[in-house]
Amino acid sequence: MTLDLQTLFAILAMAAATILTRVSGLFLLRYVSLDRGRRKAIESIPPAVLMAVVAPTAFATGIAESAACAVTALAALRLPMLVSVAAGVFCVAVLRAIGLG
Repeated sequence: MTLDLQTLFAILAMAAATILTRVSGLFLLRYVSLDRGRRKAIESIPPAVLMAVVAPTAFATGIAESAACAVTALAALRLPMLVSVAAGVFCVAVLRAIGLG
């Protein structure tokens, strides 16, 4: 295995860009006052991203995965993101164990 310096540089540049955008967002948010509507919009971004990730699975796989995506979507409306994902994983595991997947 050889070390390609261009590939290494590209990976480091992407990592730096990712870290910079995340840190700058946290830093800049301190200086912005958010009203109720904007705060609600920002808080709805993580569930929307989660649904964008799991929706293709719901339409491209079997019954167990589709049901787990529905459980994840419903849980994401009220529960924290980690709990929602855990509920979906648990649901697909149980449904596959009983033979639906």
